Amino acid sequence: MTTEPTPTPTPMGMGQDRPSRPDPKRRGHIGWIVAGSLASGLVAALLLVAAPFTSAEESEVTGAVLCGFALGWAMLAVLSVRFTDQPQRWAAAPALVLGLGGLLLVVFGSTVRGALGWVWPPALLALVVWMILQMRRHLRSRGARWLLYPVFAIMALAAIGGGYESVSAGLDEDLAMPGRLIDVGGHSLHLRCSGSGSPTVILEPGAGLMSSVSGWIAPAVARETRVCVYDRAGHGWSEPADSPQDGAQTATDLHTLLERASVPGPYVLAGHSFGGLYVQTFAAQYPDDVAGLVLVDTTGRKSQATPAGSPDEKDSYNIKGRFSALLSSTAELGVARLLSRGSYDSLPPQSAQEAEATGSTVANMRSTIEEYLQANNAAGQAAALDDVGDKPVVVLTAGIGSDAAKIAAHGALAAALSTNSVHRVVDGGTHESLILDEHDSAATTQAILDVVSSVRSHESLVR
Repeated sequence: MTTEPTPTPTPMGMGQDRPSRPDPKRRGHIGWIVAGSLASGLVAALLLVAAPFTSAEESEVTGAVLCGFALGWAMLAVLSVRFTDQPQRWAAAPALVLGLGGLLLVVFGSTVRGALGWVWPPALLALVVWMILQMRRHLRSRGARWLLYPVFAIMALAAIGGGYESVSAGLDEDLAMPGRLIDVGGHSLHLRCSGSGSPTVILEPGAGLMSSVSGWIAPAVARETRVCVYDRAGHGWSEPADSPQDGAQTATDLHTLLERASVPGPYVLAGHSFGGLYVQTFAAQYPDDVAGLVLVDTTGRKSQATPAGSPDEKDSYNIKGRFSALLSSTAELGVARLLSRGSYDSLPPQSAQEAEATGSTVANMRSTIEEYLQANNAAGQAAALDDVGDKPVVVLTAGIGSDAAKIAAHGALAAALSTNSVHRVVDGGTHESLILDEHDSAATTQAILDVVSSVRSHESLVR
């Protein structure tokens, strides 16, 4: 008789399929993920701007910033899915859009920037609205939401500002450039001359200003003699220059411009603010080309200038250039246009429109920033002018906003520069109104005409 083996009891459940138990949900703090991702994006943007492989060009710097922000949004999408129970997959969309836009700017530069000008503002605004809806649907943390709302507000303002700038710039294109562009070696400068007679007067605007701000002065002077106004590199209608534009380079460019435009000297040079430094440097470098000077509330000189940057500085690591490019790129968001809005309303309508339009460009904003970065050089280079002998010199000081020290310094400057000099304090005039205001600019016009008359008659100036 065969005995069947007794089955060996097995522990309960062994060899049988167990019902699967759900993994516990990941409950990482979404607020820290949001904060860390946003901070990482900002840090990445700054590091990419400072990276040696990023050039100091506006388009490439802007592209680097966008790529850095894209990294931050990508981190939010990935980390929220991996470590929290509130996945924010929608964050992949801004990462993709910003990253693609940044790469296009880095690779293609300014050629694609103009084409994107009409596309990105409405696209970004639509993206922001969509992101807010997605956040409200998927993000339950109130603290994390309040971290994102300011970011959305900044993005929306950027979109609105970019649209405003694109529309305004499109309207500006209807403005015809007065005068002509002349190549001075690597870039062209804008020059406009009117009137007849000699000596020719050359007007040098202040820092950040362009030729159109002479809307009151140039026509008045043109009734008595020939007058020329021009835009420094990057300002107004002039093209940007590759080399650093300190006082010495500005004077060299002006001298080349006048030579190639066949404008004979010697000239009466009239410079306002920073322009006063530039005309003094011109007089130091080209004394035989100067018949007289008018310094309109000029910036003060310094005893020494630091060595100017080399022509190859644009090819080396230039942190100032990156800073300048980063700030000037905000002109694409309408910042420069908003800052200049109403600044030129006291000029004749045509001049005001030209000044506002040309003063709102990326090139003008960058050249203005770089002009201030070169301020110490320009102030030191102007000090190279010891005196101009008995050539007529008038120094004007604004009555409003000038303390006793400044008034005394201008008086001493006039006495040091020429034995035929006059220092005048314009009562009621401000630094800006001596150029922009119809009434106060008459004092500047009169000073220029007094110097012209002294050159012609060889008589001393009348105080």
